[in-house]
Amino acid sequence: MTLELKNPHSVLAALQERPKAVTEIAISSTSPSAGWQEVAKECARLGKPVFTRVVAPPKGGRRDKSRQEGRSAANFAMIQEKSGVDLKTLFRTAETEGEHGIWLALDQVQDPQNVGAIFRSASFFGVRGIVMLKDNAASLTGTVYDTAAGGVEYVPHAVQANMKRTLEAAKEAGLWILGSSERGTEDFNNVALDRSWLIVLGNEEKGMRRLTEESCDVVCRLNPKGAVHSLNVSVAAAVLISGLSARTEVV
Repeated sequence: MTLELKNPHSVLAALQERPKAVTEIAISSTSPSAGWQEVAKECARLGKPVFTRVVAPPKGGRRDKSRQEGRSAANFAMIQEKSGVDLKTLFRTAETEGEHGIWLALDQVQDPQNVGAIFRSASFFGVRGIVMLKDNAASLTGTVYDTAAGGVEYVPHAVQANMKRTLEAAKEAGLWILGSSERGTEDFNNVALDRSWLIVLGNEEKGMRRLTEESCDVVCRLNPKGAVHSLNVSVAAAVLISGLSARTEVV
């Protein structure tokens, strides 16, 4: 599937990782941002053509806003969606002796902006892979790519139909399953560090499903320090990944 991207950081990552997947790039001729200038430089290095679009002149007294809207509409790239991998490939490095890593599984996370933010955090902290569900979950849309700011290009992913079987495959590969829930009985700060973890993140409204939660080795909770007792799923993901990676080596 072909996707339209509007974030220059997402486009630049695609050019660097999968240049053949980028099929079209259009950049405004009127003061493109620094990010789009970097995209143009990378295109020149790769010998890829860039289509120049002229921004329409502003109308009336809304000069600045019109210019900004025109520039945004003019800058885009068309790319081929990145292919997923199978679970054996995704979990392959879990079997490497002496190395502990982090993987993620998204149990019906439906907001594409949340998924994109999770990919961005995963790339930042060196997460080795993400499992997404095929049904009742967000797919890898242009919004996901743009929100991830390049993260989708750097973190392998697998799309699966059944979360329970996915968790069984992860256990067979040597991973331990860590669920996150307000109902969790284990304080996250007490989670063992001497192993590789697959962190399971549940739906924005309902959290993890019952069968998913029952398949976890540990279900932990993040204890609030203030008046708000819950976190957005993408924020919770960043906290969990950061917490584990800060206390153990992510290879």
